[in-house]
Amino acid sequence: MASSVAVGVARVVLHLPESGSLKSKRQVISGLLRRVRAEFQVAAAEVGERDRWQLAELAIACVSADGRHADEVLAAALSYIESHCDGARVTDVSTELVRL
Repeated sequence: MASSVAVGVARVVLHLPESGSLKSKRQVISGLLRRVRAEFQVAAAEVGERDRWQLAELAIACVSADGRHADEVLAAALSYIESHCDGARVTDVSTELVRL
């Protein structure tokens, strides 16, 4: 019997009202992504709105043998982002679970 693989992916849009430059935005976002990767053992990257000072679009991915575990890890990562995003505000979140 083949083993099961679940891939959870979350897309998060952040509004950074205090960001006055791409440099200040990237400092906040790169630190946040580094902490999320280390804390939750996930892949995380800035994937959109890269040239806008006050918006950031992030993607987080988790691979697991159990879909419920992947969901739990993403939910915990999203909660962490909401409480550790240095003045940024989460404006949109979408998640998807793919079973292979």
